[in-house]
Amino acid sequence: MPVPAPDLSRKMGSVMNFQVVILAGGTSKRLFPLVSKDVPKALLPVANRPVLSYVLELLEASNLKDLIVVVAGEDAAARVGGWISQAYLDRLHVEVAAVPEDVGTAGALRAVAHHLTADDILVVSGDLVCDVPPGAVAATHRRHEATVTALLCTPPAAGPSEAGPSAAGKDKTKRPGLCDIIGLDSSRQFLLFVESGGQAKKELRIPRSILGAAGQMEIRSDLVDAHLYAFRRTILQDVLDQRPEIRSIKHDLVPYLVRSQLRYELSPNCEVQTEETRNGSAALQNSNSWQQQIPASLLYPPQHSMDVSGRRADGSVLKCCAYIASKSKYCARLNSIQAFGDINRDVVGEATHLTGYTLSSHNNIVHPSAEYGAKTTIGPHCMLGEGSQLGDKCSVKRSVVGRHCRIGSNVKIVNSVVLNHVTIDDGCLIQGSIICSNSHLQERVTLKDCQVGAGYVIASGTEHRTEALAKREKA
Repeated sequence: MPVPAPDLSRKMGSVMNFQVVILAGGTSKRLFPLVSKDVPKALLPVANRPVLSYVLELLEASNLKDLIVVVAGEDAAARVGGWISQAYLDRLHVEVAAVPEDVGTAGALRAVAHHLTADDILVVSGDLVCDVPPGAVAATHRRHEATVTALLCTPPAAGPSEAGPSAAGKDKTKRPGLCDIIGLDSSRQFLLFVESGGQAKKELRIPRSILGAAGQMEIRSDLVDAHLYAFRRTILQDVLDQRPEIRSIKHDLVPYLVRSQLRYELSPNCEVQTEETRNGSAALQNSNSWQQQIPASLLYPPQHSMDVSGRRADGSVLKCCAYIASKSKYCARLNSIQAFGDINRDVVGEATHLTGYTLSSHNNIVHPSAEYGAKTTIGPHCMLGEGSQLGDKCSVKRSVVGRHCRIGSNVKIVNSVVLNHVTIDDGCLIQGSIICSNSHLQERVTLKDCQVGAGYVIASGTEHRTEALAKREKA
Protein backbone atom coordinates (compact mmCIF):
# COMPACT_ATOMS: atom_id res chain seq x y z
CA MET A 1 0.00 0.00 0.00
CA PRO A 2 1.68 3.28 -1.07
CA VAL A 3 2.12 5.98 1.53
CA PRO A 4 0.20 9.15 0.59
CA ALA A 5 2.37 12.21 0.12
CA PRO A 6 2.17 14.10 3.42
CA ASP A 7 1.03 17.70 3.55
CA LEU A 8 4.06 18.89 5.49
CA SER A 9 3.97 22.52 4.42
CA ARG A 10 1.04 23.32 6.72
CA LYS A 11 1.96 25.61 9.61
CA MET A 12 1.84 23.47 12.71
CA GLY A 13 0.39 25.06 15.81
CA SER A 14 2.64 23.42 18.37
CA VAL A 15 3.58 24.64 21.80
CA MET A 16 5.66 27.83 21.56
CA ASN A 17 5.48 27.59 17.74
CA PHE A 18 7.64 24.46 17.58
CA GLN A 19 7.29 21.89 14.85
CA VAL A 20 8.09 18.33 15.84
CA VAL A 21 9.94 15.81 13.69
CA ILE A 22 10.21 12.21 14.90
CA LEU A 23 12.93 10.14 13.25
CA ALA A 24 11.49 6.63 13.46
CA GLY A 25 14.08 4.66 11.47
CA GLY A 26 13.16 1.68 9.35
CA THR A 27 14.40 -1.90 9.40
CA SER A 28 17.72 -1.38 11.12
CA LYS A 29 20.29 -4.09 10.44
CA ARG A 30 21.68 -3.53 13.95
CA LEU A 31 18.47 -4.99 15.34
CA PHE A 32 18.36 -8.15 13.22
CA PRO A 33 16.60 -10.54 13.78
CA LEU A 34 14.19 -8.46 15.89
CA VAL A 35 13.17 -6.18 13.04
CA SER A 36 11.87 -7.36 9.68
CA LYS A 37 9.80 -6.17 6.75
CA ASP A 38 6.73 -6.99 8.85
CA VAL A 39 8.01 -5.35 12.06
CA PRO A 40 9.99 -2.13 11.50
CA LYS A 41 11.99 -0.69 14.36
CA ALA A 42 9.27 1.80 15.38
CA LEU A 43 6.84 -1.06 16.05
CA LEU A 44 9.17 -3.20 18.19
CA PRO A 45 7.31 -3.88 21.43
CA VAL A 46 8.35 -2.45 24.78
CA ALA A 47 6.14 -3.99 27.48
CA ASN A 48 3.79 -5.11 24.70
CA ARG A 49 3.48 -1.61 23.20
CA PRO A 50 5.28 -0.31 20.10
CA VAL A 51 8.35 1.67 21.15
CA LEU A 52 7.14 4.63 19.08
CA SER A 53 4.09 4.94 21.36
CA TYR A 54 6.31 6.14 24.21
CA VAL A 55 7.54 9.15 22.22
CA LEU A 56 4.07 9.92 20.87
CA GLU A 57 2.54 9.95 24.33
CA LEU A 58 5.43 11.91 25.79
CA LEU A 59 4.84 14.61 23.18
CA GLU A 60 1.08 14.45 23.65
CA ALA A 61 1.53 15.06 27.39
CA SER A 62 3.41 18.28 26.51
CA ASN A 63 0.55 19.30 24.18
CA LEU A 64 2.73 18.72 21.12
CA LYS A 65 0.19 17.01 18.90
CA ASP A 66 1.08 18.04 15.34
CA LEU A 67 3.90 15.76 14.30
CA ILE A 68 5.93 14.65 11.29
CA VAL A 69 7.09 11.04 11.58
CA VAL A 70 9.94 10.21 9.20
CA VAL A 71 10.34 6.52 8.37
CA ALA A 72 13.06 4.91 6.25
CA GLY A 73 11.53 2.87 3.44
CA GLU A 74 8.11 2.93 1.79
CA ASP A 75 6.94 -0.40 3.23
CA ALA A 76 8.01 0.48 6.77
CA ALA A 77 6.33 3.88 6.46
CA ALA A 78 3.08 2.24 5.35
CA ARG A 79 3.08 -0.08 8.37
CA VAL A 80 3.96 2.68 10.84
CA GLY A 81 1.39 5.04 9.32
CA GLY A 82 -1.30 2.37 9.45
CA TRP A 83 -0.65 1.68 13.11
CA ILE A 84 -0.62 5.37 14.05
CA SER A 85 -3.90 6.06 12.23
CA GLN A 86 -5.59 3.32 14.24
CA ALA A 87 -4.00 3.89 17.64
CA TYR A 88 -4.08 7.70 17.72
CA LEU A 89 -7.18 8.60 15.71
CA ASP A 90 -8.60 11.91 17.00
CA ARG A 91 -5.71 12.29 19.46
CA LEU A 92 -2.78 13.41 17.31
CA HIS A 93 -2.28 14.94 13.88
CA VAL A 94 0.55 12.91 12.38
CA GLU A 95 2.00 13.14 8.89
CA VAL A 96 4.16 10.15 7.90
CA ALA A 97 6.97 10.79 5.42
CA ALA A 98 8.91 7.98 3.76
CA VAL A 99 12.59 8.64 3.01
CA PRO A 100 15.20 6.41 1.38
CA GLU A 101 16.98 3.92 3.61
CA ASP A 102 20.57 4.46 4.77
CA VAL A 103 20.51 8.26 4.47
CA GLY A 104 21.35 8.73 8.15
CA THR A 105 19.47 10.79 10.70
CA ALA A 106 20.62 14.09 9.24
CA GLY A 107 19.70 12.85 5.77
CA ALA A 108 16.22 11.95 6.97
CA LEU A 109 15.83 15.41 8.48
CA ARG A 110 17.21 17.01 5.32
CA ALA A 111 14.54 15.21 3.28
CA VAL A 112 11.73 17.07 5.07
CA ALA A 113 13.58 20.25 6.09
CA HIS A 114 12.18 22.36 3.25
CA HIS A 115 8.66 21.71 4.57
CA LEU A 116 9.47 23.16 7.99
CA THR A 117 8.14 26.65 8.68
CA ALA A 118 8.14 27.21 12.44
CA ASP A 119 10.80 29.33 14.14
CA ASP A 120 12.17 26.31 16.00
CA ILE A 121 12.14 22.58 15.36
CA LEU A 122 12.02 19.81 17.95
CA VAL A 123 13.70 16.64 16.64
CA VAL A 124 13.14 13.41 18.56
CA SER A 125 14.36 9.89 17.98
CA GLY A 126 11.46 7.45 17.64
CA ASP A 127 13.29 4.86 19.76
CA LEU A 128 13.50 7.11 22.82
CA VAL A 129 11.86 5.90 26.03
CA CYS A 130 11.97 8.60 28.67
CA ASP A 131 9.97 10.76 31.05
CA VAL A 132 11.73 14.09 30.50
CA PRO A 133 9.14 16.65 29.32
CA PRO A 134 10.05 17.90 25.83
CA GLY A 135 8.49 21.21 26.81
CA ALA A 136 11.31 21.74 29.32
CA VAL A 137 13.91 21.37 26.56
CA ALA A 138 11.91 23.73 24.33
CA ALA A 139 11.67 26.31 27.10
CA THR A 140 15.43 26.19 27.72
CA HIS A 141 16.05 26.59 24.00
CA ARG A 142 13.84 29.67 23.81
CA ARG A 143 15.17 31.20 27.01
CA HIS A 144 18.73 31.17 25.68
CA GLU A 145 17.74 31.93 22.07
CA ALA A 146 19.89 28.94 21.18
CA THR A 147 20.89 27.50 17.84
CA VAL A 148 20.60 23.98 19.21
CA THR A 149 19.66 22.61 22.61
CA ALA A 150 20.40 18.95 23.36
CA LEU A 151 18.86 16.79 26.04
CA LEU A 152 21.56 15.09 28.12
CA CYS A 153 20.69 12.29 30.52
CA THR A 154 22.30 9.93 32.98
CA PRO A 155 22.26 6.37 31.57
CA PRO A 156 19.87 3.99 33.36
CA ALA A 157 21.39 1.83 36.05
CA ALA A 158 21.40 -1.92 35.68
CA GLY A 159 18.72 -3.48 37.86
CA PRO A 160 19.11 -6.57 40.00
CA SER A 161 20.14 -9.65 38.06
CA GLU A 162 18.53 -13.07 38.22
CA ALA A 163 21.71 -14.80 37.06
CA GLY A 164 22.18 -16.63 40.33
CA PRO A 165 22.44 -16.35 44.10
CA SER A 166 25.73 -14.48 43.93
CA ALA A 167 24.01 -11.63 42.08
CA ALA A 168 21.53 -10.96 44.86
CA GLY A 169 22.00 -7.78 46.80
CA LYS A 170 24.44 -6.17 44.39
CA ASP A 171 24.16 -2.44 44.05
CA LYS A 172 22.90 -1.01 40.80
CA THR A 173 25.64 -0.02 38.43
CA LYS A 174 25.71 1.87 35.18
CA ARG A 175 25.26 -0.32 32.16
CA PRO A 176 28.42 -0.85 30.16
CA GLY A 177 28.65 1.04 26.91
CA LEU A 178 30.46 3.75 25.04
CA CYS A 179 30.28 7.05 26.91
CA ASP A 180 29.87 10.44 25.31
CA ILE A 181 32.51 13.06 26.12
CA ILE A 182 30.79 16.38 26.78
CA GLY A 183 32.31 19.74 27.67
CA LEU A 184 30.14 22.26 29.51
CA ASP A 185 30.66 25.80 30.73
CA SER A 186 30.70 26.53 34.46
CA SER A 187 26.92 27.08 34.53
CA ARG A 188 26.35 23.70 32.82
CA GLN A 189 24.02 25.38 30.36
CA PHE A 190 26.23 25.70 27.27
CA LEU A 191 27.80 22.97 25.15
CA LEU A 192 31.47 23.64 24.46
CA PHE A 193 32.68 20.26 23.28
CA VAL A 194 31.02 17.01 22.21
CA GLU A 195 32.45 13.71 21.09
CA SER A 196 30.40 10.55 20.89
CA GLY A 197 31.56 7.41 22.62
CA GLY A 198 32.16 5.59 19.35
CA GLN A 199 34.49 8.35 18.18
CA ALA A 200 36.33 9.05 21.43
CA LYS A 201 40.09 8.72 21.21
CA LYS A 202 42.83 8.32 23.76
CA GLU A 203 43.77 11.94 23.22
CA LEU A 204 41.07 14.61 23.21
CA ARG A 205 42.01 17.82 21.42
CA ILE A 206 40.29 20.84 22.96
CA PRO A 207 40.37 24.02 20.81
CA ARG A 208 42.12 26.87 22.60
CA SER A 209 39.32 29.18 21.51
CA ILE A 210 36.95 27.29 23.80
CA LEU A 211 39.20 27.67 26.82
CA GLY A 212 39.72 31.34 26.09
CA ALA A 213 36.06 32.10 25.48
CA ALA A 214 34.55 30.04 28.29
CA GLY A 215 37.16 30.66 30.95
CA GLN A 216 36.64 27.17 32.34
CA MET A 217 35.21 23.93 31.05
CA GLU A 218 33.86 20.84 32.76
CA ILE A 219 34.43 17.54 30.98
CA ARG A 220 31.70 14.97 31.64
CA SER A 221 31.67 11.29 30.77
CA ASP A 222 28.59 10.38 32.80
CA LEU A 223 25.99 11.83 30.42
CA VAL A 224 24.58 10.60 27.14
CA ASP A 225 23.02 12.45 24.24
CA ALA A 226 19.36 11.38 24.32
CA HIS A 227 18.66 12.27 20.67
CA LEU A 228 16.11 14.92 21.57
CA TYR A 229 17.07 18.32 20.15
CA ALA A 230 15.63 21.76 19.62
CA PHE A 231 17.01 23.60 16.57
CA ARG A 232 16.62 27.11 15.21
CA ARG A 233 15.03 26.39 11.86
CA THR A 234 16.85 28.89 9.66
CA ILE A 235 20.31 27.78 10.75
CA LEU A 236 19.33 24.12 10.62
CA GLN A 237 18.14 24.47 7.04
CA ASP A 238 21.25 26.44 6.02
CA VAL A 239 23.66 23.87 7.43
CA LEU A 240 21.80 20.89 5.95
CA ASP A 241 21.76 22.59 2.54
CA GLN A 242 25.39 23.72 2.60
CA ARG A 243 26.89 20.58 4.17
CA PRO A 244 25.67 17.53 2.25
CA GLU A 245 28.41 15.43 3.88
CA ILE A 246 26.62 15.70 7.24
CA ARG A 247 24.77 12.38 7.67
CA SER A 248 24.28 11.98 11.41
CA ILE A 249 22.72 14.49 13.79
CA LYS A 250 24.67 13.23 16.80
CA HIS A 251 28.01 12.48 15.15
CA ASP A 252 28.13 15.26 12.53
CA LEU A 253 25.52 18.01 12.85
CA VAL A 254 25.66 18.80 16.58
CA PRO A 255 29.50 18.66 16.76
CA TYR A 256 29.66 20.93 13.70
CA LEU A 257 27.42 23.52 15.35
CA VAL A 258 29.33 23.28 18.64
CA ARG A 259 32.64 23.83 16.83
CA SER A 260 31.19 26.64 14.76
CA GLN A 261 29.74 28.67 17.64
CA LEU A 262 33.15 30.25 18.27
CA ARG A 263 33.77 31.21 14.67
CA TYR A 264 34.54 34.83 13.88
CA GLU A 265 33.66 34.73 10.20
CA LEU A 266 32.56 32.57 7.32
CA SER A 267 34.74 32.39 4.25
CA PRO A 268 32.98 32.64 0.87
CA ASN A 269 33.01 28.86 0.46
CA CYS A 270 31.51 28.41 3.96
CA GLU A 271 34.74 27.08 5.47
CA VAL A 272 34.86 27.62 9.19
CA GLN A 273 37.42 30.16 10.39
CA THR A 274 37.96 29.67 14.12
CA GLU A 275 40.52 30.32 16.79
CA GLU A 276 41.36 26.63 16.52
CA THR A 277 42.64 27.07 12.97
CA ARG A 278 44.78 30.01 14.07
CA ASN A 279 46.07 28.93 17.45
CA GLY A 280 45.83 25.17 17.41
CA SER A 281 44.36 22.98 20.13
CA ALA A 282 45.06 21.98 23.68
CA ALA A 283 45.49 18.23 24.00
CA LEU A 284 43.93 16.31 26.85
CA GLN A 285 45.67 12.98 27.23
CA ASN A 286 43.30 10.08 27.57
CA SER A 287 43.85 6.51 28.64
CA ASN A 288 41.81 3.39 29.09
CA SER A 289 41.16 4.40 32.69
CA TRP A 290 40.64 8.10 32.23
CA GLN A 291 37.03 7.94 33.42
CA GLN A 292 38.30 6.87 36.81
CA GLN A 293 41.01 9.52 36.78
CA ILE A 294 38.51 12.27 35.93
CA PRO A 295 35.16 10.94 37.13
CA ALA A 296 33.20 14.18 37.16
CA SER A 297 35.05 17.21 35.93
CA LEU A 298 38.22 18.78 34.64
CA LEU A 299 38.37 22.53 35.21
CA TYR A 300 40.64 24.85 33.31
CA PRO A 301 41.64 28.09 35.05
CA PRO A 302 39.68 31.14 33.86
CA GLN A 303 41.44 33.46 31.43
CA HIS A 304 39.00 36.17 30.44
CA SER A 305 35.27 36.61 30.16
CA MET A 306 33.60 36.30 26.75
CA ASP A 307 30.14 35.30 25.60
CA VAL A 308 30.10 31.64 24.53
CA SER A 309 28.60 32.16 21.12
CA GLY A 310 29.67 32.98 17.60
CA ARG A 311 28.29 35.46 15.12
CA ARG A 312 27.66 34.29 11.58
CA ALA A 313 28.33 36.38 8.52
CA ASP A 314 24.63 37.33 8.38
CA GLY A 315 24.75 38.63 11.98
CA SER A 316 22.93 35.71 13.58
CA VAL A 317 24.49 34.23 16.71
CA LEU A 318 25.30 30.55 17.14
CA LYS A 319 24.73 29.31 20.65
CA CYS A 320 24.70 25.63 21.67
CA CYS A 321 22.93 24.74 24.88
CA ALA A 322 22.28 21.69 27.02
CA TYR A 323 19.33 20.62 29.10
CA ILE A 324 20.58 18.16 31.71
CA ALA A 325 17.83 15.94 33.03
CA SER A 326 17.60 15.11 36.71
CA LYS A 327 19.21 11.83 37.70
CA SER A 328 15.79 10.65 38.84
CA LYS A 329 14.50 10.74 35.26
CA TYR A 330 14.52 7.66 33.05
CA CYS A 331 16.01 8.01 29.58
CA ALA A 332 17.13 5.26 27.21
CA ARG A 333 17.17 4.52 23.49
CA LEU A 334 16.24 1.25 21.86
CA ASN A 335 19.21 1.30 19.51
CA SER A 336 20.66 -2.18 20.08
CA ILE A 337 19.58 -5.69 20.93
CA GLN A 338 20.98 -5.26 24.44
CA ALA A 339 18.96 -2.07 24.89
CA PHE A 340 15.79 -3.84 23.73
CA GLY A 341 16.06 -6.35 26.57
CA ASP A 342 17.14 -3.78 29.14
CA ILE A 343 14.34 -1.34 28.39
CA ASN A 344 11.67 -4.02 28.38
CA ARG A 345 12.78 -5.14 31.83
CA ASP A 346 13.08 -1.56 33.10
CA VAL A 347 9.56 -0.50 32.17
CA VAL A 348 7.98 -3.42 34.02
CA GLY A 349 10.26 -2.75 36.97
CA GLU A 350 11.71 0.51 38.22
CA ALA A 351 10.28 2.56 35.34
CA THR A 352 6.79 1.07 35.24
CA HIS A 353 5.25 4.56 35.41
CA LEU A 354 6.11 4.92 31.73
CA THR A 355 3.79 2.10 30.68
CA GLY A 356 0.54 3.25 32.25
CA TYR A 357 0.10 -0.20 33.81
CA THR A 358 -0.51 -0.76 37.51
CA LEU A 359 1.65 -3.23 39.40
CA SER A 360 -0.07 -6.05 41.26
CA SER A 361 0.51 -6.85 44.91
CA HIS A 362 3.27 -9.18 43.70
CA ASN A 363 5.03 -6.24 42.01
CA ASN A 364 4.34 -7.58 38.52
CA ILE A 365 1.89 -7.05 35.65
CA VAL A 366 -0.36 -10.00 34.77
CA HIS A 367 -3.22 -9.43 32.34
CA PRO A 368 -6.59 -10.61 33.75
CA SER A 369 -7.05 -12.97 30.79
CA ALA A 370 -3.66 -14.69 31.28
CA GLU A 371 -3.63 -18.15 32.90
CA TYR A 372 -0.96 -20.23 34.63
CA GLY A 373 -0.92 -23.64 36.24
CA ALA A 374 -0.17 -25.08 39.64
CA LYS A 375 3.15 -24.20 41.30
CA THR A 376 3.96 -21.65 38.56
CA THR A 377 5.53 -18.43 39.79
CA ILE A 378 5.55 -15.04 38.04
CA GLY A 379 8.20 -13.04 39.86
CA PRO A 380 8.50 -9.31 40.56
CA HIS A 381 9.30 -7.06 37.60
CA CYS A 382 7.64 -9.44 35.14
CA MET A 383 4.83 -9.04 32.63
CA LEU A 384 2.43 -11.68 31.32
CA GLY A 385 0.40 -10.48 28.37
CA GLU A 386 -3.20 -10.83 27.30
CA GLY A 387 -4.42 -14.37 26.61
CA SER A 388 -1.10 -16.09 27.39
CA GLN A 389 -1.06 -19.47 29.11
CA LEU A 390 1.62 -21.22 31.17
CA GLY A 391 1.55 -24.82 32.36
CA ASP A 392 2.48 -26.25 35.76
CA LYS A 393 5.75 -25.67 37.61
CA CYS A 394 6.96 -22.79 35.43
CA SER A 395 9.15 -19.93 36.65
CA VAL A 396 9.31 -16.45 35.13
CA LYS A 397 11.87 -13.97 36.52
CA ARG A 398 12.53 -10.40 35.33
CA SER A 399 11.00 -11.15 31.96
CA VAL A 400 8.28 -9.95 29.62
CA VAL A 401 5.91 -12.44 27.98
CA GLY A 402 3.77 -11.13 25.15
CA ARG A 403 0.20 -11.77 24.10
CA HIS A 404 -1.37 -15.16 23.31
CA CYS A 405 1.72 -17.25 24.04
CA ARG A 406 1.41 -20.97 24.78
CA ILE A 407 3.99 -22.17 27.28
CA GLY A 408 4.14 -25.75 28.55
CA SER A 409 5.12 -27.13 31.94
CA ASN A 410 8.49 -26.98 33.71
CA VAL A 411 9.62 -23.99 31.66
CA LYS A 412 12.04 -21.44 33.12
CA ILE A 413 12.27 -17.94 31.63
CA VAL A 414 14.88 -15.61 33.11
CA ASN A 415 15.92 -12.08 32.03
CA SER A 416 14.23 -12.59 28.68
CA VAL A 417 11.63 -11.09 26.36
CA VAL A 418 9.09 -13.32 24.64
CA LEU A 419 6.98 -11.60 21.98
CA ASN A 420 3.45 -12.45 20.82
CA HIS A 421 2.06 -15.83 19.72
CA VAL A 422 5.16 -17.80 20.75
CA THR A 423 4.89 -21.52 21.55
CA ILE A 424 7.30 -22.99 24.11
CA ASP A 425 7.01 -26.70 24.84
CA ASP A 426 7.71 -28.53 28.10
CA GLY A 427 11.06 -28.41 29.86
CA CYS A 428 12.64 -25.43 28.08
CA LEU A 429 15.17 -23.13 29.73
CA ILE A 430 15.41 -19.58 28.38
CA GLN A 431 17.92 -17.15 29.85
CA GLY A 432 18.96 -13.69 28.64
CA SER A 433 17.23 -14.23 25.30
CA ILE A 434 14.71 -12.57 22.97
CA ILE A 435 12.15 -14.71 21.15
CA CYS A 436 10.24 -13.02 18.35
CA SER A 437 6.61 -13.57 17.42
CA ASN A 438 5.23 -16.87 16.10
CA SER A 439 8.38 -18.81 17.00
CA HIS A 440 8.22 -22.36 18.31
CA LEU A 441 10.61 -23.89 20.82
CA GLN A 442 10.11 -27.63 20.95
CA GLU A 443 10.53 -29.52 24.19
CA ARG A 444 13.73 -29.33 26.28
CA VAL A 445 15.34 -26.50 24.31
CA THR A 446 17.99 -24.48 26.16
CA LEU A 447 18.71 -20.90 25.10
CA LYS A 448 21.27 -18.61 26.70
CA ASP A 449 21.84 -15.07 25.36
CA CYS A 450 20.18 -15.82 22.02
CA GLN A 451 17.84 -14.00 19.65
CA VAL A 452 15.21 -16.03 17.83
CA GLY A 453 13.66 -14.48 14.73
CA ALA A 454 9.96 -14.43 13.92
CA GLY A 455 8.46 -17.77 12.90
CA TYR A 456 11.61 -19.76 13.64
CA VAL A 457 11.33 -23.35 14.89
CA ILE A 458 14.00 -24.78 17.23
CA ALA A 459 14.26 -28.57 17.34
CA SER A 460 13.70 -30.42 20.59
CA GLY A 461 16.61 -31.13 22.90
CA THR A 462 18.98 -28.59 21.32
CA GLU A 463 21.11 -26.09 23.20
CA HIS A 464 22.14 -22.68 21.85
CA ARG A 465 24.35 -19.97 23.29
CA THR A 466 24.94 -16.43 22.00
CA GLU A 467 23.34 -17.18 18.64
CA ALA A 468 20.96 -15.31 16.32
CA LEU A 469 18.54 -17.93 15.03
CA ALA A 470 16.43 -16.64 12.18
CA LYS A 471 15.29 -17.12 8.63
CA ARG A 472 17.08 -14.85 6.21
CA GLU A 473 14.66 -12.55 4.48
CA LYS A 474 14.59 -12.54 0.71
CA ALA A 475 15.92 -9.36 -0.83
